[in-house]
Amino acid sequence: MDNNVLLTMRGIYKEFPGVKALQNVDFTLRKGEIHALMGENGAGKSTLVKCLTGVYEKDSGEIRIEGKDKPVSIRSPQDAQNLGISTVYQEITLCPNLTVAENIFIGRGNYKFINWHAQEKRADEILQKLNIPAKAAQQLGTCSLAVQQMVAIARAVDMDCKVLILDEPTSSLDEREVELLFTLMRDLKAKGVGIIFITHFLDQVYAVCDKITVLRNGELIGEYAIADMPQVELISAMLGKALDDISKLKSEKGRYNPDAETVYEARDLSSAEGVKPFDFTVRKGEVNGFTGLLGSGRSESVRAVFAADRVTGGKVKINGKDVKITKPLDAMKNGIGYLPEDRKGDGIIADLSVRENLILAQQVLRGFFKPYSKAEAAKIADEYIKLLQVKTASQDTPIKALSGGNQQKVILARWLLTHPQYLILDEPTRGIDVGTKTEIQKQVLKLQKEGVGVTFISSEIQEMLNVCSRLTVMKDRNIVGELRDDDLSQDNIMKTIAGGKNE
Repeated sequence: MDNNVLLTMRGIYKEFPGVKALQNVDFTLRKGEIHALMGENGAGKSTLVKCLTGVYEKDSGEIRIEGKDKPVSIRSPQDAQNLGISTVYQEITLCPNLTVAENIFIGRGNYKFINWHAQEKRADEILQKLNIPAKAAQQLGTCSLAVQQMVAIARAVDMDCKVLILDEPTSSLDEREVELLFTLMRDLKAKGVGIIFITHFLDQVYAVCDKITVLRNGELIGEYAIADMPQVELISAMLGKALDDISKLKSEKGRYNPDAETVYEARDLSSAEGVKPFDFTVRKGEVNGFTGLLGSGRSESVRAVFAADRVTGGKVKINGKDVKITKPLDAMKNGIGYLPEDRKGDGIIADLSVRENLILAQQVLRGFFKPYSKAEAAKIADEYIKLLQVKTASQDTPIKALSGGNQQKVILARWLLTHPQYLILDEPTRGIDVGTKTEIQKQVLKLQKEGVGVTFISSEIQEMLNVCSRLTVMKDRNIVGELRDDDLSQDNIMKTIAGGKNE
């Protein structure tokens, strides 16, 4: 028996109506190991974790903790917590209006008899021990997202967690914050904690992990030592196919054509969200990108274009004609579509079905007094579910039950259905797998060939270089430069940002 084994899952099987989510999956985690759980959206990662943490009850298979003779029964998150299994999710589930100390100890003890001074002292000791840059008496909401993630981890550690599950913890963090989190992960690893790390950022996997387990379509593909699994082979294992699709993307990208017809033109456009007056043009069949560091104003600029934020100034022309765009419906009526950065907050309506979410924008354009018949809506939904290969049990499934990548495909389908002449995609691939990213990038290049103007924003510069023929570079909510075609490179983007003005 291996004394270093913390967790073994054997033959885990889980089925939902019409979907075999997990089929005979094995997983092993050792003490002091950071183990990446990888796979496309819908591969079974979340289902496996939910079976481990008692959110779902597995249909068959067994789970053992620390190599004990008898399997454990985990029927609730409380059962998991009692066994030393804790999870920190992408969306922080703590209370920003409470102090750091209160968040660490919330739900533990009798609040009538709490010694607040002792609690704060204990919290400060935990924070100091884990090198977390926060104070116990500080309100959690005043901390950065990275520190809030660390406080959630501190809470788990103080509850004697042996197995720590980090589900997409870095998706909203900048590079400095990611490194802070990685430092904490390495400290916990040195203390013998086993960490299951779920992420779609491949570079991060290779920066911090020891092992990788790959799932595909609910099945175990394999467990690999990080040193034995080059990135190219990892992507192939996740996709189950060669990387021709990815390598072809850049060769299919069009070049910027300054003589192409202008679709959208803005002069001195500004918004209530602090976007300084800027000029911006998009031509037919071009993919333009906004790039810059976090907080540079990328998202705020496109929200001004769509009037998702209150427009405070500027003139707009569509196809050379003056138009007034003061609200999103004005933008939609002028052929502009917008996939927002915040998928959960601004994109999906969680309790509505896939079909209802998909036809939403077109229904708004038609007017709610001209509703689609059930048959019409079903036909449209079926067509676009097939077109974008959305994985869903049925079009009646609530969209909240879909994986993040499949939710994103539904939102993209929503805007494709309106046949826009100008489509804004703000972080369309954040938090989704390599395969779905590639499909969305291919769809962008298809739109380009059909003459649609596209603005594409991504925090991953390489992804923008794959599809954009022109990049608008931003710093401190100002446009500080523009790069085109052969000048597009990561080095040139960084040089443009570094040389850009500050105001």
